[in-house]
Amino acid sequence: MDVITTHLNADFDCLGSMIAAKRLYPDAVMAFPGGQERSLRQFFLKSVQYAYGFCRAKEIDLDAIDRLILVDVRQENRIGRFGEVALRDDVDLHIYDHHVDVPTKLNGVVEYIEPVGSTVTVLTHLFMVREIVPTADEATMMMLGLYEDTGNLTFHTTTVRDYQAAAYLLEHGANLNVVSDFLAHELTPDQVRLLNDLIANHNILNIHGINISIAHASVDHFVADIGNLAHKFKDMENLDVLILAVRMESRVFLVARSRRAEVHVGEIIREFGGGGHASAASATVRDLTLIQILERLPEILQRHVQPQWQIQHLMSAPVKVVQVHDTIAAAHRLLTRYNINALAVMSGESTVGILTRQLVDKAVYHGLNDQPVAEYMIGEFVSVSSSASVEELKVLIAETNQRFVPVVEEERLVGAVTRTDLLRHLATRSGTAPLADDPRLISSGGRYLKAGQVKRLIRNRLQPRIQKMLQHIGATGDRIGVTAYVVGGFVRDLLLNQENLDIDVVVEGDGIVFAEAFATEHDCRIRAHRKFGTAVVIFPDGFKLDIASARMEYYLRPGALPDVEHASMRLDLFRRDFTINTIAIALNGERFGEVQDFYGGQKDLDEKAVRVLHNLSFVEDPTRVFRAVRFEQRLGFKIGKQTEHLLKSALRLKFLEQISGLRVFNELYLILTERDPLPAVERMAQLGLLQTIDESLDRCQVFRGLFTETRRTMDWFDLMYTGQPCRRWICFFLSLTASLGTSQMKRVCQRLNVPVRYQPLLLEQRTAGLSVLRKLERRRSSARPPLSSDLYRWLTPLDTEVLLFLMASTSQERVRQWISHFVTNLRHVKPLLSGHDLKQLGIAPGPVYKQVLEELLYARLNERVVTLQDEKNFVRRKYCS
Repeated sequence: MDVITTHLNADFDCLGSMIAAKRLYPDAVMAFPGGQERSLRQFFLKSVQYAYGFCRAKEIDLDAIDRLILVDVRQENRIGRFGEVALRDDVDLHIYDHHVDVPTKLNGVVEYIEPVGSTVTVLTHLFMVREIVPTADEATMMMLGLYEDTGNLTFHTTTVRDYQAAAYLLEHGANLNVVSDFLAHELTPDQVRLLNDLIANHNILNIHGINISIAHASVDHFVADIGNLAHKFKDMENLDVLILAVRMESRVFLVARSRRAEVHVGEIIREFGGGGHASAASATVRDLTLIQILERLPEILQRHVQPQWQIQHLMSAPVKVVQVHDTIAAAHRLLTRYNINALAVMSGESTVGILTRQLVDKAVYHGLNDQPVAEYMIGEFVSVSSSASVEELKVLIAETNQRFVPVVEEERLVGAVTRTDLLRHLATRSGTAPLADDPRLISSGGRYLKAGQVKRLIRNRLQPRIQKMLQHIGATGDRIGVTAYVVGGFVRDLLLNQENLDIDVVVEGDGIVFAEAFATEHDCRIRAHRKFGTAVVIFPDGFKLDIASARMEYYLRPGALPDVEHASMRLDLFRRDFTINTIAIALNGERFGEVQDFYGGQKDLDEKAVRVLHNLSFVEDPTRVFRAVRFEQRLGFKIGKQTEHLLKSALRLKFLEQISGLRVFNELYLILTERDPLPAVERMAQLGLLQTIDESLDRCQVFRGLFTETRRTMDWFDLMYTGQPCRRWICFFLSLTASLGTSQMKRVCQRLNVPVRYQPLLLEQRTAGLSVLRKLERRRSSARPPLSSDLYRWLTPLDTEVLLFLMASTSQERVRQWISHFVTNLRHVKPLLSGHDLKQLGIAPGPVYKQVLEELLYARLNERVVTLQDEKNFVRRKYCS
């Protein structure tokens, strides 16, 4: 049985959406879960012709429901008795909604959720795509919902898609007179005046990081249906929590609405003698004035609004420490190596002090390098527990001006929280909760992704196999007690809706132990690198999954390979190349989909910017200059102004000369494997990067046309379906270096430490190929074009990549055709006769066979023989007479 339903206290958007859904599910039963708003009840009373066979929820046999279709809602606690049905595993859940950012436990097998003005808009666009034509009555009811939820297309939440949907409904007979009749009088003049007064007297209190809106007004006569005003006010301003206090005659009416689990408005309003539940409550107060109620509200809210953010949600772990007997010089090395600003000082397992970078720098300046840190540490400090609230931390930092606060449990150091952590939290997470049922928002500004949104991205954008793999990774983490994240380019491309199957998993714990556990459960094998705490999990079909322990890297000198130590997730992300690659998604069960974004990755994705995390990034790893260009061009982004300045500074200081040629070659290889590497190569030329490979590589105009022709030639080769592999990057490398002489090419191969297996092609074959090309170009102007056998002899020693490079290099179409003819027709020509056949023809075995078969091949190439009999006659005539 299919049932279409919506939320309690249904409105016109519910009605229009249910009518639309009925067209998508013609056999479904429509049932309201409970009551309707007064305006909708009036509509049904006055418009019998629009009664489309709605049922009451109590008339539905819940056990018979196989599929539940939810419109304008996706919260199980807002659909009455259908909530238990929505949570059943044997029920297919289909969801159509326009409320994007709502906490929910419901996940539909089909979901259409868009940030538009009404759910009717979502369904209307489905009509348009599927070419479903509504009747005039259906279009009218759908238009009612669209107009109501968009304020007649005037609310700030209205989108272009709402206008498109309205035009479509109007085109198919929506009656605007009916719409006007039922919406224009939804609010009485008294209600409109009261709503304006409430808007004018609207204030926001931030209680434990949650914004609570309080509006008040006074009227001398009774105005009905304040609950409807609260609903409109809340939706117009997109409020999570709203409390209205209205004095009418001798009474004060309180109405409260809440979308937040931390704010139970039933308990709050109960303080004034009223009642209700967590999300809706009301009271009529006779013994207090309006002013007294407004004065009491802040104190009551402080008691009833439960703070959810705790120190454990902000702190970093593990903490870098020194012992009391360590020297100032040792502390200075740690602060520099790990790029941190404070250290905890330990005496055994006890935290006895704090050292800040400022203090250590001054001690070094005064020549105190060899003194123990105990002599100069900050011994008077305060610590907090991991369960302390953020409010307590705010007070502590404000009163003590302590920038680094140790987190201690049972006299054991478990983490640390800094003033920067607090400021980041206040700037980006205020008003959000870190619980699984209302996932935290983690971003550094601009765009915030909730876990629910990420889950939808995973369902909608990833292959089912990858979805299950991520879930299995989280399950393994839960089983062995570690937190697992998917990170880096995979997450970046997921958010950008680009395919990327290179899955990198970081574990806050032992990555190799995790990989072994996962491999055992899923019949995989692993290849571990214990020095770095990493492993590759290899599935039976060859698919690979990279696993790593959360770690940090430090560089002993510019361009050196890093040393590695275990660290917190935050420090692991800090070691990465660019902010857009620092976003992580938690995979453990309750936290699945939760985003970690400490360094503004989402913001830079929005701004299409490639930015490094710190000013020494290119000094520590100069190969990042190539990656900056590659990401910029592949993603259509722009290298940030400061990042470009740092890149040019690294080039000017010649840091690339301090790294091995093979590392540069690997980065160049990745750029040349891009589908169209020309923009990246041109950008490298513009920045002066090519000249770091060889000073001769600075003529951008030389290789631009050749790159274009090379790509066109390779596309032609792909279309030929020859079955022969082609390493595209080699073709582009040959095009990039086409202007170099033989000695210069050898110098480039030496500078890049090109692997030995590629050098014969890039040197000897390249030289031979260019010689053949010159010979062919001379033949073009001669009276005797080359025979097919000539083409075969000259071109057979050359690999496919060199042949395609020669085709792209020549400006003579006739020469290009000759090489193309060899690649497609001549290359695999063989004689029909074999050595066994020659023996049967009476030719004694010996070296002569090679000569005979070669002459036979050339005769076939030049079409002097065609059939098997032709070949036999040819052999008899020359060797058997």
